Amino acid sequence: MAGIDESRSFVPVNIAVMTVSDTRTQADDKSGDTLVERLTGAGHALAARAIVKDDVLAIVGQLRDWIADPGIDVVISTGGTGVTGRDVTPEAFASVYDKAIEGFGELFRWISYQTISTSTIQSRATAGVSGGTYLFALPGSPGACRDGWDEILRWQLDIRYRPCNFVELLPRLQER
Repeated sequence: MAGIDESRSFVPVNIAVMTVSDTRTQADDKSGDTLVERLTGAGHALAARAIVKDDVLAIVGQLRDWIADPGIDVVISTGGTGVTGRDVTPEAFASVYDKAIEGFGELFRWISYQTISTSTIQSRATAGVSGGTYLFALPGSPGACRDGWDEILRWQLDIRYRPCNFVELLPRLQER
């Protein structure tokens, strides 16, 4: 049965939050704030935070910097996952993946469907692994960030979650 195994000790992970936007600032980044509140409230550490323009090279550059940083275990982004011309987050993320986590986007859209019905089809939420770092890209609304964190990431980023979770695999992500 799935759930938290209270006999195990919680292990905090270091998480960087990236907001992808041409218009947001630190003062009005509600989606980034939502992620920070949730991850720190769960006991994890905010390792870094940045607002990056909707530009593949800018997103890839920030991802590569954080992937190379041994103090960052996970990157969660918000924004740029739609279908307009400026929405390039999935392409940027895919260009750095060692491995894609296909089920993340599928599960996110299933969860989102419960709230926004068929509008979820416009989301290209994605996830993968690169250089031993987990990468998750969520849509740019606070609601999407709540859904992604509350229904998926809070569980998968808790080593106590059974039957399995992403945290217990961290030491093995770079095995060859």
